[in-house]
Amino acid sequence: MKFEARLFLLLTPFFVVVAVAYGWWSGWEPVGTAALLLVGGLVLMIGAYLGLVARRIDPRPEDDPFAEIEQGAGEQGVFSPGSWWPLVAAAGAAITFLSLAVGWWLIVIGIAVGAIGLIGWIMEYSRGQHAH
Repeated sequence: MKFEARLFLLLTPFFVVVAVAYGWWSGWEPVGTAALLLVGGLVLMIGAYLGLVARRIDPRPEDDPFAEIEQGAGEQGVFSPGSWWPLVAAAGAAITFLSLAVGWWLIVIGIAVGAIGLIGWIMEYSRGQHAH
């Protein structure tokens, strides 16, 4: 995590310098300058979060420049088996955004489909063959 944190934290000054250069070059055009400054802020937030997480967890093999490949062997985490619920949640989001073009009445259907997909995705491990 330390490498990732350093990577994001080193990108922050780059985006700030690019934002200032863009602002000066464009005559301080507000939208692009603000967007680049916000990108710098977002990169700073991600880097700060990764830095905080790096302090809380033990060093990983990726953080050791002299680590061997086999040190990273073993369980890598818990991953969901094949699930159809993300597709339902995405369909709800697509219907919701489609309502902007078609009509506002469609937003009710989109939110309902999205809520069903989200609840199904969250409750996936509470029932069926993968229940805990």
